[in-house]
This record gives sequence, C-alpha cells and structure tokens, in this order.
Amino acid sequence: MSRWKELPAELHVDVRQFIVRLRRLKDRSELSTRQLAAKSGYSARSWQRYLNGRSLPPPEAVEAMARIGGDDPTRLLVLHEIAAEQWAEGSAVTTGAPESTSARTSTEQQSSGRYPRALVTAGAVALVLSVSAALLLAVRLADTRAQLADARAATVSAAPTIVSESLVPVIYTCRPEQRDGRWYAGLSRTTDAILAYTYVGPEVAEAQCLLRRAGIPPGDIDGVFGPKTQRAVERIQTRDGLVVDGVIGPHTWKALREAAPK
Repeated sequence: MSRWKELPAELHVDVRQFIVRLRRLKDRSELSTRQLAAKSGYSARSWQRYLNGRSLPPPEAVEAMARIGGDDPTRLLVLHEIAAEQWAEGSAVTTGAPESTSARTSTEQQSSGRYPRALVTAGAVALVLSVSAALLLAVRLADTRAQLADARAATVSAAPTIVSESLVPVIYTCRPEQRDGRWYAGLSRTTDAILAYTYVGPEVAEAQCLLRRAGIPPGDIDGVFGPKTQRAVERIQTRDGLVVDGVIGPHTWKALREAAPK
C-alpha cells in the first residue's frame, strides 16, 4: 500500500473524495507511477499532480484509471464530474511556484488601493450566488415532488403519503421476491443506475429495501438518498469487498440483488 502525502486542507470534500478514489485504484493496480504512465498514456508527472490534488485529470485519464484499476468507468466519471464542478467554482486549492518577498511586497503595494473595490465585487458575487442557489433549490424541490407523485401513482400498492415537513413526503412499500437468483423489491428492476447522495426516486427506494433485506438498515424507505442510506451503502460495500465510496453502481447493485438475508 502506498504511503500517500496528505491532501491540501483547502480541497472541497467532493474533490477530496474523488482523489482518494483514484489513489485506491492505483494501490489496487500495484503499479508505480511510471508504470501507470506507460499504461494510461499520461506522464508520471501528470499523475503526481492528479494524485496529490494539484490538478484534476481529464476524463480520458479517468477512464484509463478505471480500466487499469478494474473499476466501473461510469461511476468514476460521475465522481469526476462532481469534483470538476467544485474545482471550476474555485473550491479546490491551486498551487504554483512561491513568489519572492520583493515581488510579493510590490504586488501588495500596487493592489492596496483596490481592496475596497474587490470587497464590493466579492459581496455582489456572493449575493448573486445565494439568490441563484435559492431559486435552484426551489425548482428542484418542485420537480422532485412532481416526480415522486408520478412514481407513486404508477405503483400498484404503494403506502399512503405521509404529510410532514420533510423534503419528500412519500413512504414506499417493499415487496421482496427472488427471481433467477436475484432479489427485487417491486419498485425498480435496474441493475446499473448510478445513485449517490441527494438522489431521490423509486430506484433509491428499491436499494433501501434491498439494504434492509440484507440486514443493513438504511432508515425510512422514502426514496431519499440521505446520510443513513449512504452509511448503509458503505457498510455493504465494505462487507462485500467493494470500493467504499457510498455510490450505488452496477457492482453494488449486484451485491444488493444477490445478498443473502441476514
């Protein structure tokens, strides 16, 4: 197992999670950085930057790492896309060559008169981002409620809606049955849908039912991929020797559908 350097403290949690996943895949491959460069087509220096949080790899390098490490490229690309969004928003740390004391002093003197303007600009940007986030949350909430209402109407014997202050007032009913050696809960037959934290819908409820059947309680069967469901997913991934990332993909679906009841 490689002894990795500590990642920069300023990295956003989504970026950190993605880089830790890349490190685990490299450890699993048992390749040196030079061997990884030879197999992936990206230089050893590039991989050192990627694996130490100084820059993000391109999607092609992510696919190459998934192939080399024996992981699902679709799920890894989803994590890459989330990390790239945070990186683009400036949440990730950026590194460069340290500037000299004289150059830094000159720069500070030149920019001292611009601080008030910079503060006003930063405040305006923060206000715009706050308003945009509130509008996006409202739109997403409305779409989620409509989506779950449609899903509940299409379910033959769903439980009544629970009216509460929770985000998604829906409780699903699990109807486990085994077909061709695989378990289904009657809410979805998917085997490859990518589900992650904050996802909602009947596919999430299906996974929650299968987690409960496997003896790992995910909380309420409400179709909401929240903290309890994420912890339950990590537990079954640990138990079955999978990559522990809290994301449900084809490998985790296989473990859920073939798990023996506990």
